[in-house]
Amino acid sequence: MGIRATLIRPFARHIARQIDRWAKTAVPIQQRLLPALLAKAEKTAFGQAHGLSAKMDYAAFRESVPVRDYEALRPWIDRIIAGERDVLWPGRPRYFAKTSGTTSGVKYIPITRDSLPNHFGTARNALFNYYARTGKGAWLDGKMIFLSGSPELEEVGGIPTGRLSGIANHLVPAWLRTNQLPSYRTNCIEDWETKLDAIVDETLHADMRLISGIPPWVQMYYERLLERSGKRTVLEVFPNYSVFVYGGVNFEPYRAKLEELVGGRIDSVETYPASEGFIAFQDSQTEPGLLLNVASGIFFEFVPAEEIFNEHPTRLSLAEVELGVNYALLLTSNAGLWAYNIGDTVEFVSLDPPRIRVTGRIKHFISAFGEHVIGKEVEEAMRRACAATGASIVDFTVAPQVHPPEGGLPCHEWFVEFATPPADLEAFAKCLDEEMVRQNIYYRDLIEGRILRPLVVRPLARDAFRKFMKARGKLGGQNKTPRLANDRQYAEGLMPYVLQPDLK
Repeated sequence: MGIRATLIRPFARHIARQIDRWAKTAVPIQQRLLPALLAKAEKTAFGQAHGLSAKMDYAAFRESVPVRDYEALRPWIDRIIAGERDVLWPGRPRYFAKTSGTTSGVKYIPITRDSLPNHFGTARNALFNYYARTGKGAWLDGKMIFLSGSPELEEVGGIPTGRLSGIANHLVPAWLRTNQLPSYRTNCIEDWETKLDAIVDETLHADMRLISGIPPWVQMYYERLLERSGKRTVLEVFPNYSVFVYGGVNFEPYRAKLEELVGGRIDSVETYPASEGFIAFQDSQTEPGLLLNVASGIFFEFVPAEEIFNEHPTRLSLAEVELGVNYALLLTSNAGLWAYNIGDTVEFVSLDPPRIRVTGRIKHFISAFGEHVIGKEVEEAMRRACAATGASIVDFTVAPQVHPPEGGLPCHEWFVEFATPPADLEAFAKCLDEEMVRQNIYYRDLIEGRILRPLVVRPLARDAFRKFMKARGKLGGQNKTPRLANDRQYAEGLMPYVLQPDLK
């Protein structure tokens, strides 16, 4: 073990002990956190408008502060941009995290001095915890690559503004900068494919030990790396590569192809960061789910997903949740977010400690016929179909087809770019459909009642998703294709890339 890993080991163990302590007392920590947040907000414009007080209990908070999405929060953000202080949180935000919205256009999510440790301390803690639990710290003594957005920032209302991953580049501690790749200059390249070539140039002969990024873009990096090096596997290029850190999408649909490219299975650490806060992280290599980040300035609430658009939805604290229920996630935080609907859905796989898995996006579902298919279901079906048939994928998305051009009953269309195509596409589609029937009783009823016919797989040409995302200006970085949608916006964009059923 190198000198850096040796020096950091005691601190990593200290972090792991801290995590153990708060994981065992998650509910009391959350119960203490809400009044602390309310106390800070009492003299803000938002606090005075809603009568916030440290003396409020949770029931009074729910009555005073309605559920908000970004559109509802936007007037308060606009006041901050106009130069006002003490709007949502004391003072002014340290940064705005700039992210895309569907109805709002660009969204500006505040990051305050109080919330900075949530974002960037949690990322460090997740990795140090991994080191402490496994004893594997050699990655600290080699190079690490973080595939991220540009670190170039602009000013919005006098506040430095950029992608969250770009802001993170400015906050990497000095001791880590010598290990970090790509360079600042390369990270600033906007065109993803140009940037990817530059990253390969910088990393090809480096002692790479940790790689972090969204799986589909990491897959593209692996493929470009192998093409340039002439090697068969990533481990031949980077023999000391030992840990993959990812977030943003479910790893399982990509696992088979990524492990094939790597040349075997290596440890991975899953994280759940968002512009609104670092929500959870993988704390164990053996237990399922992500540990909810309850001690980092975020008070969590959970709304049964089917109620999220109700005028008065049921709102539950951590003490009230149940296993296996699909919840919409609300955040109240030291960034100045109040009962904020982040747009994600989660379910608990453990209550003690509280571990979750992400099940999808509130707006990403298919219910054209009342089936309410969600992301977790299509990803699990894809994983099982690939395992059963030996196929592997680059990416996929699903859409309803209400009026098939060939006539007949409506169906779900699956647009799939295969890395390894199945030998029998019809058998693959049948397996997918059987898995969907198994998972979703509403879908099963529609199939059995002949309201829907079994799903149809539309195989796509090589690089279809890359070309599609590039045409939309969404190639690389933290961008990802929605798994499913209740309309055909993505489906119609992918139609030009559909292959004939023989996959040729």
